[in-house]
Amino acid sequence: MHTTRKIVTDEKPTESVRRRRRLGWSVGLAALALVAAACSGGGSSSGAGLYGGAPATSSGASMAAVVDLRGANLGQILVDGQGRTLYLFAADTAGKSNCHGACTSAWPPYLSSGTPKAGAGVTGGQLGTIPGDGGAQVTYHGHPLYYYAGDSEPGDTTGQGLNQFGAKWYVVAPSGDRITAG
Repeated sequence: MHTTRKIVTDEKPTESVRRRRRLGWSVGLAALALVAAACSGGGSSSGAGLYGGAPATSSGASMAAVVDLRGANLGQILVDGQGRTLYLFAADTAGKSNCHGACTSAWPPYLSSGTPKAGAGVTGGQLGTIPGDGGAQVTYHGHPLYYYAGDSEPGDTTGQGLNQFGAKWYVVAPSGDRITAG
């Protein structure tokens, strides 16, 4: 049978021992803060689920959205303020999203907390919002706009032409029309 003995002493810890204890507490608290930030997304969430790295704005609108243009292998396409590609869903009708539930994990809606802003080359009068999953979803030329969670870098267009959730997905031209090339 194993017994544990407790040693009782009246000695006070040395300065060296006290410093190590403080350091241990500091390191432990810092590690706890990092874990908590990682679990909460550190103020933003990728919203990517199983599909990869979607942008932070996809899971909650924290500021007014910006719609801009970027040159790509498909021509000039709509992107967000960080250069991430925006898509339209062929199953959507003007002003109405048909992407809900699991669809929004792969295709997060582009959300805005205020009136969307037009970048250079984008027609501001074509921008709008509709009620969406998680907030106000940005529209352009009546089309609700989305990210593709499989796009990991600004400028990626890996969602172009995919047939998922009942219809195809396309990048958007400055005119508001879908680009079918690619």
